[in-house]
Amino acid sequence: MYNSLFAALFMGVIPVGGVQGPVQPTLAAMLSIAPPSVEERFRDEEVLRTLREQISASGVLIVDAESGQDLYALSSREERPMASLTKLMTALLIAEHHDMDEWVTVPQAAATVPGEVAYLPPGEEFTVGDLLSALLIGSANDAAVTLAVYHSGTISAFVEEMNQRARELGLTQTAFENPVGFDAVHQYSTPKDLAWLSMFVLKNAHIKKRMAMRGVRMYSRSDKEFYVTHTHALLHADTAVLAGKTGTTDAAKQCLLSLVEAGNNKRYLVLLLHSGDRYADMRTILRFFAL
Repeated sequence: MYNSLFAALFMGVIPVGGVQGPVQPTLAAMLSIAPPSVEERFRDEEVLRTLREQISASGVLIVDAESGQDLYALSSREERPMASLTKLMTALLIAEHHDMDEWVTVPQAAATVPGEVAYLPPGEEFTVGDLLSALLIGSANDAAVTLAVYHSGTISAFVEEMNQRARELGLTQTAFENPVGFDAVHQYSTPKDLAWLSMFVLKNAHIKKRMAMRGVRMYSRSDKEFYVTHTHALLHADTAVLAGKTGTTDAAKQCLLSLVEAGNNKRYLVLLLHSGDRYADMRTILRFFAL
């Protein structure tokens, strides 16, 4: 128990190659220490066995959102495609380095990005804050490309920063090849790493606020109006779900991150990877553990 605790506390604090000056903050110093025992409802073998039979996701992790303590895990350290959960790292780099009122010009490359988009017109200007909203609420791929190019100049340079930040955070089973979440050989993570990343990004007020919004109106500098709605269906339908992020690709199948609050006022992070029906899985978990 203590070995894993010390590993968590020091994860990502010492950069590879030794100390090289100031580094970005890590999650370790932000966590409180969990009590050593796990609540009984997460230890009932019959409940856990029945749960495994009723959910389609092959990777599951439930974490105490305050302490980071793992409460339930199913293949939580197996590497898989993560789809648009990738955008958590994209958002983190932007929120750590930019003011929300900076104006950003949409590049031509954004017009040809496939998948979920906010239909941002190339040449139009939007604030970083609105683009971050499109990224996290609407999971807009064109917003991801726009922010990446704005921050680093090129997608490849941005990806290098994503991977560097992952190393700093101690995400040893995570790799990025694009800022969107498209399937790629070197684009993968685990429920464990994603839970760690999620806890960290939710400490950022700009990110947390947007992950909890059901929708938002955004305006270009020329006053054109755009509306994005949250892709997490349960955020609109279940009061226990406070915030979240979705992701879907052919290889990743359906992925889901949910921050939920239980009747005991405790908050939990639930990660689902490679699900056939993420919302049915999530409702099953909410019911089984009374979250």
